[in-house]
Amino acid sequence: MKKASLVAGIIIVIVVVLAGVRFIGGPEDGWICTEGGWVKRGNPSAPIPVQPCGSPTPVDSPSPVEMTEVQVFFNNSKFDPEASCNIVFPVKREIQKTEAVGRAALEQLLAGPTQEEKDAGYFTSINPGVKIQKLTIVDGTAKVDFDAQLEFQVGGSCRVSAIRSEITQTLKQFPTVKEVVISIDGRTEDILQP
Repeated sequence: MKKASLVAGIIIVIVVVLAGVRFIGGPEDGWICTEGGWVKRGNPSAPIPVQPCGSPTPVDSPSPVEMTEVQVFFNNSKFDPEASCNIVFPVKREIQKTEAVGRAALEQLLAGPTQEEKDAGYFTSINPGVKIQKLTIVDGTAKVDFDAQLEFQVGGSCRVSAIRSEITQTLKQFPTVKEVVISIDGRTEDILQP
C-alpha cells in the first residue's frame, strides 16, 4: 500500500510540475523568438509571424504617412469676373510630405482643379497631359522645363499670361523661390507666344 501511495504521489507531482511548466512557460503551441529567429513550439495554429524576431511592430503594417499642405494657383471666374488673365487665386492641397515639394505642388497644378474647385469657379489655362521634365531651384531662381504639350494649340496673350501666372505663383509660394524661368524642351525663347 505504501508503494502504491508513493507511486501515486510521484505521478501527482509530475502532473503538477508539467502543468505548471506549461502554464508558467507560456503557450505550448506557438512561435518563440530565439537567437534572432522564429522557432516553432509544439503545433502552432497561427502562421509564422511576419515581423522580424524581436521587432515591436509588424513589417507589413503601414507606418503613418506624413502630410503637408501646399497651394496651387488657378484663375477663378467668380473672384475675377473680368478675366484679368494674370490674376490667380490659391487653392490648398494636402500632399504626402516630400523633399521635392516644389515639384509636388506643380504636379498638383497640372492635375487641374477638382470638381469641387470647378464648382467654386476655379479653372486652369494649362493643357491637360503636360509633363514636368526638370525642376531646379538655385540661388532663388526656379527653372522648370515642360514638354511641348504646355504650348500645344495655345493662343492668345490672355491665356499665355494665365499659364505663366499659374506656374509662377505656385512656385513662388516657397521662400526659396524669388524668380521663375519657364522652358519647353530646354527652350526659353519664343515659347508660350500669343
